[in-house]
Formats: sequence, structure tokens, C-alpha cells
Amino acid sequence: MYIPPSFRVDDVAVLYEFLDEYSFATLVSVRGGVPFATHLPLLLDRESGVILGHLARANPHWEAFGSGAESLAIFHGPHAYISPAWYAAAPAVPTWNYAVVHVYGMPRLLAEDRTREVVDHTVKKFESKHAAPWPNELPEDVRQKLLRGIVGFEMPIARIEGKYKLGQNRSEADQAGMLTHLRAGSSEAQLLAEFIMRHEGTDRRA
Repeated sequence: MYIPPSFRVDDVAVLYEFLDEYSFATLVSVRGGVPFATHLPLLLDRESGVILGHLARANPHWEAFGSGAESLAIFHGPHAYISPAWYAAAPAVPTWNYAVVHVYGMPRLLAEDRTREVVDHTVKKFESKHAAPWPNELPEDVRQKLLRGIVGFEMPIARIEGKYKLGQNRSEADQAGMLTHLRAGSSEAQLLAEFIMRHEGTDRRA
């Protein structure tokens, strides 16, 4: 990924927080000599530096695992269009600001018992955000049938890259104007404004 120095994020702790918050990713592998992508939630095991997930067994993506070629997991954060009319300086041009993290590694398949653990952890993570979480209770015969229809995998993190393109290359006046309009914009624009303020460790609501 092309990352100008002003947009690069190298702090692994910061990048791991990003992976936890924006867990729905795009996994890209090479299958039959061409890229093959699947969109899916992925979990981070911080202690071992491993990404965990599962695929439908009918999805041929998993057949690319073990080929010796790296896969790429792309974790997408907030993003929004930026108008040059928001800047104090002129002339300027439109752009798109965003945050993204790329994780590279070689996926490998998991045994059935480990796959079950990954599924249970996935349910627990996302159900925990609900006021009345689903208890993940199923008849054992139904659970076993469902498990036979998926494959679990892990991907040890070989490399991780973060790119936060948040207007850091602009003047303070330009950044302030950008934030003012993002906060007054669409829900996506507001999410990007919140992310920028959290990343900077400042509050520009005043």
C-alpha cells in the first residue's frame, strides 16, 4: 500500500485497536493465478499476533490457503469526501479522507474443535454489544451440522500497515474547516470527524 510519511501509522497497539473496532474486513488471496476476495468478520488474538476467521465450506477461497502465497486482509475504517471549499487556503482540489489497515500473512486451516472456538468467540464479541445478547444456544446436532458447513482458519500476522489519511498534510486552519463541515455532514462524515478527533487526542467541538 502506498503510504506517504504523514499518513503512516506504525504503533502496533494503535493498529490492533483499529482491528478490534473495525472487524469486518476484506480477505484477498490468490486462487488460480488471480485475486479472490471474501468479505467477513475477523478476530484478532493479540497475544499470538494472529487473525482468526471462518468461511463457508462451499466458498472456494479456503482452497488457496497453504499455497505458499500471502493473503491480504483489509480493515476499513471511516471515510468521507472532502471538498476544497472547506479549506482556508486556495487553490485546492477535492480529495477523500479515510483510515485503513492492511494485514498480510499465510492463512492455515484449523481443526474442527478450534473452528468451534472461533465461531463462539465471534458470536460473543458481536452479541456483547446488544442489550439482550443471544445466548448462542443451539441443539448439539444442529450445531454440528452447521460446523460441518464451514472451515476455520488462522493467519499469523507477517506484516501490518496503517494509513490514516486525515488531512494531516493541511494547515491547522484547513483542518479546522474540514472538521466543521464533516461534523455537519452525513453520518459517514460525522464518523470520520469523530475518528479524527480521537486519533489526535483532541476535542474540537467548540
